[in-house]
This record gives sequence, C-alpha cells and structure tokens, in this order.
Amino acid sequence: MQKATGIQLTIANTIIDLVQGDIKEHLSADSIPLRGDVLGLGTTTSIDNGELAFAYDERASETSIFKCHANTGGIHKVCTGDGSDHFPYVCFSTDATDKGNIINLALLKPQSHWRLADWIAAAIDTLEQPAELYGVRARCQWQDLVITVASKLCMTQTNRNAPADAEAGSGAAVYDALQHYILSREAPAPAGSKIEYLGDALHWDCCGFFDTEPEKGRVTVAQAGAHLHIHGVSTDHRYGGHLHHEHALTHLKGIDELVIYPIEAVAQLGSDLAVNDIRFEAGVLHFEVTNLGQMDVSDIGIDVVPNDCYSQREYLRLPWLSAGESKTFCIALHLEKGDHRILVAVDAVGDIIEPEGDRGNNRAWLNTTIG
Repeated sequence: MQKATGIQLTIANTIIDLVQGDIKEHLSADSIPLRGDVLGLGTTTSIDNGELAFAYDERASETSIFKCHANTGGIHKVCTGDGSDHFPYVCFSTDATDKGNIINLALLKPQSHWRLADWIAAAIDTLEQPAELYGVRARCQWQDLVITVASKLCMTQTNRNAPADAEAGSGAAVYDALQHYILSREAPAPAGSKIEYLGDALHWDCCGFFDTEPEKGRVTVAQAGAHLHIHGVSTDHRYGGHLHHEHALTHLKGIDELVIYPIEAVAQLGSDLAVNDIRFEAGVLHFEVTNLGQMDVSDIGIDVVPNDCYSQREYLRLPWLSAGESKTFCIALHLEKGDHRILVAVDAVGDIIEPEGDRGNNRAWLNTTIG
C-alpha cells in the first residue's frame, strides 16, 4: 500500500530561471532544515557554480549537502561561511523519513534496454495514488557512468525575464557545453575532449526528482520526456555531480535500493523588493529598500530620477540584501526652487525575478517643493 507522505517540496527559482541567465537571487543553506531525510538538489552561488547533492546519513538521521566541483568532479560538504552556502537554484523537501515507498524491484519486469529513468517510471506505475512530482533516492551500481558538473551554468543575462518558451528553458545546449566525466573500471578509449576519465567509483547514492510534467521546468529542464533530474555522490565520497543517466556511454549495472516519495505540495520561493520611507530634508533624499521576499538578492541597481530627467539621474548599487532585511540610503540632490517629482526605482531593469504583479512596490515617487 502506498504511504500518505505529506511531503512538501520547496523550490527556490526554477530550472528555466537557471538556464536563461545569471541568477541574482539566492537561498542560504541555513534556510534548509536538514534534520531527517531531506530530498533535494541544486547549484551553488560561488564563482564557479557547481552542483549540489543531498546525501542522507541514516545513522545520524541527518542530511548533508555536498558541493560537486566542476574542475575535478570532487566534492566537499557545504558548511555555513565556506563561500558556497548560497544557492541560486535549489529544491528541497520536508523531512521524508519513513515516508518513502521502498520498491520491490523484482516485480517491475525490467527490460534489457532500461535506463535508470525507465526503472523509476516503472516503479511509479506500481503506486496507487498518482502525483505530479516524485522524490527519488536510489543506491546504484554502474558499469559506466557519465556525470556533468555545472561551471558557470548561467552564461548570460540576456532576455533574463522575457517570457520563457520550451526552447529557452530546455537547457540542452547549455548541458552539452559542460565538462563531462566518466567513471568506469578502465579508462575508455578517447570519446572527445569533453569527457574526462575520473576512476572506478561505481557505487553511488543518488537523490533527485521525477516530474510527470517536465515542460514546467520546475525540477528538470523544460523539455518533453526529460522527467528525471538526479544528482549523486559516490559512496566513497570521492566524486559527485549531475548523473547523465541518458548518455550513450552510461550503463547501469544494478539498483541495490529504490525509494519513491510522492510529493503532495509544492511551494515556490521568490523575491519582492520594495522602496519605503522616502522623504526629502535639507537637500538630502532619504529612502529605504526592503527585501520582502524569501530569498537573498545580490548586485541590485537603484535609480534616483528627478523630474523624469534621466540625464540627471543618480545611480546606486547594493551588493547584497538578505531576505527580510532593509537598507537605508541618503543622497544629496541639488534641486532648484520650485516643485519637483522624484522617482526612486530599485531594480528598474528587472534583473531580479519577481512576478509582474509584485513589481509595483519597486518604485516610489515623492512630490516636494523647494522654497
């Protein structure tokens, strides 16, 4: 019988957001409760990016997040303050301890051509109650395994907040451009400059998600058929990354354990910047910028424009503003006598991802008279 899980998945940004351009919103590792079995995956904010893998330690009843390095394929445990503890894209569940469905693999009637995604799809078909999203934990043995690790996955800010289509969010070209690593008993014959041999660490703990509607780009690339997005670490904790399970050189040897977790609810985190408390006193404009959203934001532009005259605008830059925090600004404006209308606009160019309906508080106007 399928378990009623009550598992909620929280998504900070989306895969579509990630592949479209540099993301300036970040979720701190401290915001993710890691007690218990927490399912998740993501990328880091550090200058070289890197994948995130969520590994569960059953004995400690705790989940650890590992950063997978693009230049080596190696991993390290993410710790607060180590420079990789802010995530531009991450999704994570509530505690899923004892809420998963352990699959009897012998009942799945596997075919010889099955890949990991086929096993997971067949396992999901055995569950009684359908869901849109499923968490996955799998302990796998590989004959050969190709992994990729994002290195500056977010290439450009162009069309960052333009309406997304399936082509823009597919990410296929981006993933193809990443460094590929292969693990195997022996180094294979050269298969191209983008594939580097790592070694023979072929037992992996894997964690990811299966989306029945991948076109939404929530946890997978927005591409028909791209249902499975899964990361992992080798059980010897030498290597980690995005499992390129569909790659022609990847060959699954066997699955030791497969657990499926139906997701019952999805919460989407976002940003919401606001301009507050604007006033003009003794030649100085005072105002406050507040981050009302659930994610930290970085590299924020602020325009101060008197009388709709952009040639006289003042431009400020805010390197970082954490969720829930505010920053006060004071700037001298040399205004002639008479009536004036002053605009303060935070993120006027729309670099920060906000729903259009929430952007009204990004601007504030002040009417003032100089005697």
